[in-house]
Amino acid sequence: MVVKMLKHQQPRSGTIGAYSDCMNTMPFPTHEFSGLDCLATGAMVLDADDLIQYVNPAIETLLGVSGVLLIGDTAEHTFERSLELLTAIQTARTQQETVIEYEIDVAVNGHPPLRVGCSISPLERPPHALLIEMRAVDPHLRIARLEQARLQQEANRELLRNLAHEIKNPLGGIRGAAQLLEHELPRESLREYTQVIIKESDRLQSLMERLLTPHRTPRFGAVNIHEVLERVRSLVLAETPSMSLQRDYDISLPEIRADAEQLIQATLNIARNAVQAMHGQGKIIFKTRVARQSTLESRRNQLGLRVEIIDNGPGIPAEIRDQIFYPLVSGREGGSGLGLAVAQTLIAQNHGTIDCESRPGHTVFSIFIPLFN
Repeated sequence: MVVKMLKHQQPRSGTIGAYSDCMNTMPFPTHEFSGLDCLATGAMVLDADDLIQYVNPAIETLLGVSGVLLIGDTAEHTFERSLELLTAIQTARTQQETVIEYEIDVAVNGHPPLRVGCSISPLERPPHALLIEMRAVDPHLRIARLEQARLQQEANRELLRNLAHEIKNPLGGIRGAAQLLEHELPRESLREYTQVIIKESDRLQSLMERLLTPHRTPRFGAVNIHEVLERVRSLVLAETPSMSLQRDYDISLPEIRADAEQLIQATLNIARNAVQAMHGQGKIIFKTRVARQSTLESRRNQLGLRVEIIDNGPGIPAEIRDQIFYPLVSGREGGSGLGLAVAQTLIAQNHGTIDCESRPGHTVFSIFIPLFN
């Protein structure tokens, strides 16, 4: 058991005196959790006021923080940069049921974020206490899962491309027949119906073209990523002047070999998606950094480029968060669900990957591209 002196008390001479003093001021029965000391999984217990009352050695090692600094502090202060964890704690306390998060970023003050899986469970004893269990996410398993998802999405896109080819020819026939019929109709009022057929055929034709567009071969050349982002920024501002678009660039980044037009289209799709989610009122940040030791296309790259498109919108609904790069999946009413799918395809054609993390008020799309192809 780790014991922390209250800040307003002066330590007594001797360990026993300090222990007795602490027990008198902290009646929380931490001895009940001593069996968790042997677990390889990190464990932490919060009391009814979300004060940390117990931590096991595994969670000290995982977070890189001594239990002396954790015990007695509030979860809100300790994990103030870990909004997903704090939300899960609140949900578990409010609903009195176990909440499981398979992959979230947890950051203790002054330490870099760590990707973990965790569960938060209400305890019967002591009343209103919560048990938090954490384990580090195996990066190799995560890479394998991302690769499997990429292959599945590529298979879905190939299926949709084949369907699009099959649909295009009948669509042309339907539109042509509607035009011929329009010339034969005796009354102008009847032509309204043929116009509906023609317009809907055109809309479907446009949808098919968007499904087929990313299939062209990239044209690689030297690309300055900041010129790409500035082009996207100017387009978004021209379309939606009410948006706040901020820059956070690492101007020391070298040029990359890529297809500039494809990168512009991919980042524009992501930015437009954010604008639509925020109804034209919000903030987007374009951020660039060097990504060291990144894994792209199952290969380890010593140096890579990371572009982050960050918005303060409502976030992506949890029920579709894992499928947002699938074609025809959209969290917006009336959305086609193709913008992000196309963006992922274009980034993949430039030997990169794209990932997303989202919570209410903070969504980040991260694009990774190798610096040396």
